[in-house]
Amino acid sequence: MNVEFSPQVQASAARLGSGVPYALKVLARQLADDPDVGEASGLPGILTVSIDGDVFEDCPALSVGYVREPGRIEIRYVNPLPAPPAVASEHRGQEQPREHRRPADKAAAVREIAGAWHRISRWLEHNAPDSYGALRTGAGSADLAALEEELGMRIPVELSVLWLLTAGDGGSGGYGCLPGNQALMTLDAVAAAYRLKMDDQATQDTLNAGRSDADRITAWKTTWIPVVATGPADSTEGLYLDTTTGRLGRWSRYNDAPHEELDSLVTYLEAAADMLEFPALAAGDKPGLIGGALVWLSGIDPAQAARWRPWTG
Repeated sequence: MNVEFSPQVQASAARLGSGVPYALKVLARQLADDPDVGEASGLPGILTVSIDGDVFEDCPALSVGYVREPGRIEIRYVNPLPAPPAVASEHRGQEQPREHRRPADKAAAVREIAGAWHRISRWLEHNAPDSYGALRTGAGSADLAALEEELGMRIPVELSVLWLLTAGDGGSGGYGCLPGNQALMTLDAVAAAYRLKMDDQATQDTLNAGRSDADRITAWKTTWIPVVATGPADSTEGLYLDTTTGRLGRWSRYNDAPHEELDSLVTYLEAAADMLEFPALAAGDKPGLIGGALVWLSGIDPAQAARWRPWTG
């Protein structure tokens, strides 16, 4: 399904904010996957869909109108949405329930995650088209709500933003686009890995009843969300996000002792983007290409090593 923008719409988008063209590109990927996501606008034949301005840097909340025709979608207009009115409350000054509070750093986390992923996906689009094409379209709000119900907890804002931009990496040639050729997990893979590890911990809890305090094993915590897997088709180990600390940790299906790392999700993605944009300064891994796919040196298949070409910028 082709998604088209007229020159007038492109010019209008650029005037609304420097982040608007990228936001529309993300929306175009979502519309190509699900053309009927919009709602009736009141104008004949035009559907409308909203863009959350908090997800993208320098992008206001937008209303986007489009027409669906056989084999194509045409964006007809992009308009800023009015800011929501301030809500007066007799309870002003009292602490709100946790689920309704907006931490002061929430907007910053949204901008940083969107910015870091924008850098990675833009690099893939320009230099590794096969890897770029393997990225899943962004998840919808209903998808994230269903995953929250499955996990029994709220998904942190930084992870929600990332999955709204892309709901996983299908991989190219078996390689994910993250360092070590790891892959951002799909929502289904996240739910499956979480269930598996929770079952592991239930078994350990039974065994822990007969162990001393020093010998008790913690294989998983309810506040951990698996995020990154060894590869697109390999979920034997990877990285989880600890929702209480905001830190990443390493997990394994084989109950190797999990451990917390110093990186947050933002710093992890920013480090990956830095290595792609400044390969001469890359310390942890080295990016390269096999055809049109990004392949990181540390996770390369030895049988493919002769085809690998380092990326030098």
